[in-house]
Amino acid sequence: MKNAAVQIAELIAPTVEALGLILWGIELQQQGKYSLLRVYIEHEEGIGIEDCEKVSRQVSALLDVEDPITGEYTLEVSSPGMDRPLFTAEQFALYVGEKVNVRLRSALQGRRRFKGVIKKVVDDRIGLAIDAIDADDGELIEITLADIDKANIDF
Repeated sequence: MKNAAVQIAELIAPTVEALGLILWGIELQQQGKYSLLRVYIEHEEGIGIEDCEKVSRQVSALLDVEDPITGEYTLEVSSPGMDRPLFTAEQFALYVGEKVNVRLRSALQGRRRFKGVIKKVVDDRIGLAIDAIDADDGELIEITLADIDKANIDF
C-alpha cells in the first residue's frame, strides 16, 4: 500500500502539470491533531507568487473533494528554493557532485544524519561520499531512496 504522501502526489500532479508547472515533491507532516502539507513546484523560468497562489487554489479545491488527509491541515505551496529537498532518483542525478544533507529512516554506521557529496545514482541507489569537502574525498556509502527520510541540497 502506498503511503499518504505518495497518494497525494499522484492525485495532485495532473493539476499542477495542467498549470504548466512541475510537481517537484511534497512533504506531509503530522503536527499534533493537524497536518502540514508542503507542495513544492518548479518551472524552468522560475516560480512566482502567482504560480504558488494558482496551485494553492487548485490543489485546495481538489483535496476538499477527494479528502485524502484525515482531519484539518495547512497547505503550503512554494518553490523548492536553494536548499531544495530531493525526492526522486532523477532529482539526485541532477545534482551529482553537489553537497547534500541526508537523514535516514534508520541508522547506518551508528548514525542517521549524513553530509556528503552525491557521487553517482544508479536506479534507486545513491552513492554518497560522506563527510566530504568535494566529490574526490570522503567515505563512499550506498543508500537507496527507501532508506532516506529526508534529503536536501546543502547550499
